[in-house]
Amino acid sequence: MSSLKRILVGLGALLAVLAVGTLGYVCIEGWNFFDGLYMTVISLTTVGYLEVHPLSREGRAFTIVIIFMGLGFMFYVLGAVAQVVVEGQLREVLGRRKLTRQVQKIKDHYIICGFGRIGEIISRQLHDKGVPLVVVEHRPQMAPQLEKLGYLHVIGDAAQESVLLDSGLERAKGLVTAVSSDADNVYIVLTARSLNPRLFIMARAGGEGSEQKLLRAGADKVISPYVIGGRRMAETILRPTVLDFIDTTFHGGMDLSMEEVPMGDRSELIDLPLKDSGLRQKLDLIIVAIKRANGEMVFNPQPDTRILSGDTLIALGTKANLDQLIKITSA
Repeated sequence: MSSLKRILVGLGALLAVLAVGTLGYVCIEGWNFFDGLYMTVISLTTVGYLEVHPLSREGRAFTIVIIFMGLGFMFYVLGAVAQVVVEGQLREVLGRRKLTRQVQKIKDHYIICGFGRIGEIISRQLHDKGVPLVVVEHRPQMAPQLEKLGYLHVIGDAAQESVLLDSGLERAKGLVTAVSSDADNVYIVLTARSLNPRLFIMARAGGEGSEQKLLRAGADKVISPYVIGGRRMAETILRPTVLDFIDTTFHGGMDLSMEEVPMGDRSELIDLPLKDSGLRQKLDLIIVAIKRANGEMVFNPQPDTRILSGDTLIALGTKANLDQLIKITSA
């Protein structure tokens, strides 16, 4: 039986004892209803007041029974209430310890600083793709939502070194700072870069001129949601068909994705021309571009373009076929 049910059962039993006691005094002593209720209450609570009327021998015996029954049920209810409180506190402590252990073990993950509108979208996208992440959020009231969503999280100020270290910064693959204040984003970037010089850092920029400050602070990439949103709205006016195609392809239910697929050193595709790789014929994939190891980007590569070690293929196709490509390139 759950603790809540035990409390309800105990309260029900107390009410039953209260009713039986009141009716007992009415029947045994001939008192009115209120006097019987009053006598039952002072007997159950053992407050020590005198009887409202002299009791007969039978009335005293009945009072003894009422006292023992009432005390038993009261202790039962108090015990159930104490169990609920202790179990709740214990669950909370054990939950925090389990969460801390999980965060301490995670590696090659991304740290998302700020769980506002932008941070929530980023976290959901990464989580849906199976990318490990830890959310750092300064608002304690967000902890239940983060726990419900299944996100590992640390509650604290991301600008504090101890909080970033608690989120596994030294073992992380990257950090995204998406808090609403540009000043806080700059400080988070400075702190994270000083603690892990090799970390990939992406920052959100809000105000004009913030992008350069974030880059100078150590960010690898700076994204302005307002600029992206404005460009998207302008593109909707200028190139509505192109936007419709992109929305339909990637967000309209079509099973198409665009992925970047790095070449493994021992892949069977290395040193093959695209026309001989079978990517188009067997996997029905479109190679949009190839990024060379030196950073050169080859857009719309020709059929005789060779795939080299260290290349990253940017491919468009169904998820199943892209998964097959990943298996081939990682072999």
